[in-house]
Amino acid sequence: MERLPTGVKGLDGLVEGGIPKGFTVAAVGEPGTGKTVFSIQFTATGLARGEKCIYVTTEESRESIINQAARLGFDFEEALRKGSLVIIDALMWEYGDVWSIKELDVEELISKVIEAKKYLGHGHTRLVVDSMSAFWLDKPVMARKYSYMLKRSLAKWDVTIVATAQYAVTSALGFGFGIEHVADGILRLRKAIISGVLKRLLIIEKMRQTNHDRRVFEVEVRNGEGLVIVKPVEISGDALRRLSPSPYFEEGELRF
Repeated sequence: MERLPTGVKGLDGLVEGGIPKGFTVAAVGEPGTGKTVFSIQFTATGLARGEKCIYVTTEESRESIINQAARLGFDFEEALRKGSLVIIDALMWEYGDVWSIKELDVEELISKVIEAKKYLGHGHTRLVVDSMSAFWLDKPVMARKYSYMLKRSLAKWDVTIVATAQYAVTSALGFGFGIEHVADGILRLRKAIISGVLKRLLIIEKMRQTNHDRRVFEVEVRNGEGLVIVKPVEISGDALRRLSPSPYFEEGELRF
């Protein structure tokens, strides 16, 4: 089985060398946990390997993604000029911009992705959708259906998909719990405030056909590197039992 490196230092070794090619992986979590950084790294790593990439941004503009990539040390503007990257802007639609989406409609998204795939040419393509949550903001009951539509419609187009999804700040729960059911892998990003400092956490909740690590890890976002695995984290029994519904951990529940 061919596996794709994620670009996150320390992560690939936890999933037998990377994400299996052709998988759909969900990167889920509350705001500020590193989902977009992970998406940018996954894209940049593909570009560095000579792969074609499509990045769909629904909550930030194309320019914002380019600027964030630059801060992390990745030149997305050059990749756009070379024709190895397409950034589909689903937030700031502009008349005449062929790589933008006017409406947050899943069928329009799929159509635009296929158009971009044809533009990039033959061969494997990394696809990021950041985030899928935007497509079911007013109808969370449709989350699973829309996620299924995306995966099924693109299955024959030789893509590996990373799709992010927002979790609520108040409950740390997903809106609709759709993408988790459909995804082949789930990377769960969390956060904790310890001694007044924000700590980010990563849990590999699922990765099909993979003997993945099941520990909780501290991660950091570093300039010039992006998301980096720091070390495993010990969690108290009480905190572990309420891991899913709690947006934050309490002082003393984590040992770094």
